[in-house]
Amino acid sequence: MSGKHMKVKTILVSQPEPKIENSPYFDLIDRQKVKIDFRPFIHVEGVSSKEVRTQKVDLSQCTAIILTSRNSVDHFFRIAEELRFKVPDTMKYFCLSEAVAFYLQKYVVYRKRKIYVGKRTFAELSPLIKKYKTESFLLPSSDKLGDTVPDILNGLGVNWKQATFYKTVVSDLSDLENVFYDILVFFSPSGIQSLLENFPNFKQNETRIAVFGNTTVQAAAQNGLRVDIQAPTPETPSMTMALEKYIKEVNGKK
Repeated sequence: MSGKHMKVKTILVSQPEPKIENSPYFDLIDRQKVKIDFRPFIHVEGVSSKEVRTQKVDLSQCTAIILTSRNSVDHFFRIAEELRFKVPDTMKYFCLSEAVAFYLQKYVVYRKRKIYVGKRTFAELSPLIKKYKTESFLLPSSDKLGDTVPDILNGLGVNWKQATFYKTVVSDLSDLENVFYDILVFFSPSGIQSLLENFPNFKQNETRIAVFGNTTVQAAAQNGLRVDIQAPTPETPSMTMALEKYIKEVNGKK
C-alpha cells in the first residue's frame, strides 16, 4: 500500500482544537512525538429567520422541541429571538443526551422546565417522545439531517415537523494549499466533501487518510480515496487509539 511504511511526523485533524487539557490528542503528541494540527474543515452557519418563515414554521403551534445537539439549542433560541417569539414556560424539551440537556441551561432555568433526556442515541430517546403523542413536536436541525431521525419519528406516529435552522458549510482552506501532512483525519462525509471542494486536484499519493465511522469510510471510497486508518473498531474504539496503533507500526515506537 502506498505510503504504508513511511514514518508519521505530522497529522491534520479536521476538527477544532480540543479545549480540555487532558485530551487524548495531547497525550498522543507527547507519547509519539508527532505534530498534530487542528483545523475545522466544515462549520455551522445559522439560516435567517426569513428562511425559517419560508419553511412555514409557526413556533406558537409547537408544544415540544426535540434537541439533538448544542447547535440545535443555540439556533432554536436564536430564531425564537429573531422572530420575537417568547418561548412559553410550558414548552417541553426532549434532549438527545445529558450533554445537550446540560447545555440547555444556557437559555432556560432548568428546574422550572419540563426536560426529558435520552441516553445517547435517538432510538433511546424515542420511548420518551412516544409517551407524549398529543404534543406538537418541532425538530430544529441542520440541512444535513439523515433518514434515521425522521424514520423513527414517523414510526412513532407523533405530530412533528422538521425545520432547517442551521447549515453545514465548507470552510475555506485555501491557505493549506501548499502544506502537506502525513495523515489527514476525517469524522464525517462533509469533511471529505470539504477537502475535495477546496482542492479539486487533490492527489493522495503518500498521504495516509484516517476516517471515523462507516459513512465517512463510504464517502472516502466513493471519492477514490484510500483509507489507511479506520475507527471505531473493537481493538481501537477511538480515533486517537487507531492513530497511535498505526504510528507505532510505521514509526517503530513502543
